Amino acid sequence: MSRYPAAVDVAIVGSGPTASAYARILSEQAPGATIAMFEVGPTVSNPPGAHVKNIEDQDRRSQAQRASEGPGAGAATVSSPGAVKSGERRARPGTFLLQDGYAFPGEDGMPVAAMSSNVGGMAAHWTAACPRPGGSERIGFLSDLDELLDEADRLLGVTTHAFDGAPFSGLVHSRLSSAVDAGREPAFRVQPMPLAVHRRGDGRLVWSGSDVVMGDVTRENPRFELFDQSLVRRVLVEDGSAAGLEVEDRRTGETHRVAARCVVVGGDALRTPQLLWASGIRPDALGRYLNDQAQVVFASRLRDVSPNGSVSRADGALQEQSGVTWVPYTDEAPFHGQIMQLDASPVPLAEDDPVVPGSIVGLGLFCAKDLQRDDRVAFDDDSLDSYGMPAMRIHYRLTGKDHEVLERAKQEIVRLGNAVGEPLDERPFVLPPGASLHYQGTTRMGETDDGGSVCSPDSQVWSVPGLFVAGNGVIPTPTACNPTLTAVALAVRGARKIATDLGSPLLMSKTDIRMSK
Repeated sequence: MSRYPAAVDVAIVGSGPTASAYARILSEQAPGATIAMFEVGPTVSNPPGAHVKNIEDQDRRSQAQRASEGPGAGAATVSSPGAVKSGERRARPGTFLLQDGYAFPGEDGMPVAAMSSNVGGMAAHWTAACPRPGGSERIGFLSDLDELLDEADRLLGVTTHAFDGAPFSGLVHSRLSSAVDAGREPAFRVQPMPLAVHRRGDGRLVWSGSDVVMGDVTRENPRFELFDQSLVRRVLVEDGSAAGLEVEDRRTGETHRVAARCVVVGGDALRTPQLLWASGIRPDALGRYLNDQAQVVFASRLRDVSPNGSVSRADGALQEQSGVTWVPYTDEAPFHGQIMQLDASPVPLAEDDPVVPGSIVGLGLFCAKDLQRDDRVAFDDDSLDSYGMPAMRIHYRLTGKDHEVLERAKQEIVRLGNAVGEPLDERPFVLPPGASLHYQGTTRMGETDDGGSVCSPDSQVWSVPGLFVAGNGVIPTPTACNPTLTAVALAVRGARKIATDLGSPLLMSKTDIRMSK
């Protein structure tokens, strides 16, 4: 007997923060709707979708990361500064790389384009940074963007006070402010990074994952079910509209059909267009305008600091010493900065060394991409990936403008490194393309169906009523800031649309006909 329902109101593919936002908003606004969520990977944390950084035992945390690495499990991951700086092609713990098709002659490609397969998606492994977009990062045709971002803050549990007590955070902030703030409007000056994190009663930090986005209202919703180890192979379309899913139970290898009034495909920016392609849903812009954020990193040792007597540790992994500071993007300085104590950085930058805990800070600048239609992920129907889906082929180039912005970023990061302390290296390091993990644009939103977008302002695929896309791939603008907050905000808008549509007599009558077949 199948463990899947025969029919639901809403079928959600993926379990990352945007897919979970759909489940949460629908649980709140359409409590009578039946919802099924399908995730290709296993459950690696308790509650499902929780951040693995909250697992205090290092061995259990490592096991959870390995279980998230899908076809890449067992491969060497980035675990030392030497691996990063030598340019070795390794994934970060909890993620896996494309086996092939990541670069072609004459192109930059994305040699370290990475994904994860687990309940919670990449939100089980992220740095939880949730800055708001500014300037040309913003989506100009969404008049309600700020309200949507407020709602995304609520769902993710965002705060700017996570490291208020960290002894060096004020020092880092003041030194960066002296170097950056002159001439900037208040909203674009140096400030604490908004983070999706909260404190437990015992004082330890808890990092938000999809579990926080789902919240108790989703977990306690008797009409919501989460199915892990479930590979969705096709979105079903009948009479031009979304009609359900074809899903493979990876525990048994059996394939089943689940009918649905609405379908949400909320995978990452590579696998969401892959599923649409495999389903024969192929709008002109599908997979195009692929947007990575070129990333420059540097490290400095804070000047004139002494050991702090009480070293507070959060979740067994992070010393609360200098926190995370944000240098916002501006159109004049088209990069976004994260400055964090070294053990908070996902990319190791310095050898272990007997220094004051928290006094080495990693600096990272993410650059906005010069968006090009030909930057894309394409799919090969004659070649299959590890999951038996059409293989990905990434075509990606840095333009002359991109190289100019990178050179500016390298100069700026050295200036900031000198402002906060003594640089550990003479030159900054440019990470290989794909290292940002912030891929966007491949199912981009548009104001009108003009061939340059995949979905409407409500995230509904133009050509297929009832089919919605979610995730960073929906973001249409050239961002430099971390995209998760914006992606969740767009998911809120889509989920509200579905909640309204579920009450439509026309939608109900069409679905009743399908489900009775």
